[in-house]
Amino acid sequence: MDLANFLIQLLNSVQYGLLLFMLAAGLTLIFGIMGVVNLAHGSFYMLGAYTAWSLSSQLGSLALAIVLGTVLAIVFGLLLERLLFRHFYARDHLDQVLLTFGLIYIFEEMRSLIWGDDVHGTRVPALLSDSIPLTDTLSYPVYRLFISGVCIALAIGLYLLISKTRLGMKIRAGAFNRDMAEALGINIRRLYAIVFALGVALAAIAGMIASPISSVYPNMGSQVLIMAFVVVVIGGIGSVRGAMIAALLVGLVDTFGKVLLPAMSGMLVYVLMAAVLLWKPEGLFKQ
Repeated sequence: MDLANFLIQLLNSVQYGLLLFMLAAGLTLIFGIMGVVNLAHGSFYMLGAYTAWSLSSQLGSLALAIVLGTVLAIVFGLLLERLLFRHFYARDHLDQVLLTFGLIYIFEEMRSLIWGDDVHGTRVPALLSDSIPLTDTLSYPVYRLFISGVCIALAIGLYLLISKTRLGMKIRAGAFNRDMAEALGINIRRLYAIVFALGVALAAIAGMIASPISSVYPNMGSQVLIMAFVVVVIGGIGSVRGAMIAALLVGLVDTFGKVLLPAMSGMLVYVLMAAVLLWKPEGLFKQ
């Protein structure tokens, strides 16, 4: 592999890893802080992708579609938490699994009724449609760099929110000891609603910005859900920092595995997960 091909694969792995982080960050917040096993998290990614395709086709602008889609995702998350998830916080994980597994089928049926079962493609904005030449024959799409930039900006914003703001202090307190946080006057129900809406929005944004490069198709959330769970397990349940490092590791292993060891590429990520769990059963970082 020459330097140009290595650079392309490295950029691809970083972009894929950052996109996985967007999914895993929302999942680890919901799972680690709220204690909810949410198998429907991949469906939020799918709904985000379909929303971006639909709105960009009507509005003629992917940027406007992403902004409007983010607002819709937050509202949808708040409604879903209030109507369903709020009643399952104290229930067994099996009940949560059954609820969220059922939601996968509901969301898929909603997608089929609203948008149909065809495969669609979201158009890359003209401003980001160029490529950066690396050699005489190889280039790298600007839009993939845009995806990485958006993910990095959101990761920094999420870090600042959790570690530097009063809301972040409440989130950390609720994750550490819910009863004590309630005794100190923190509205845990409102806090959980905010965390859940944030998790839904992150997954939806990931789907929206990825839609021009991955196409938009039925059941597209299933595969990314598995990878998001792998990232959460490797990074440590409830750790956003762990999710970032694990997502980049998974992106590197998956991307370079497909290039260097294509016959084994399907299992390399799970080998990585097994190795990390043998070394640190709680994941790379504790909550």
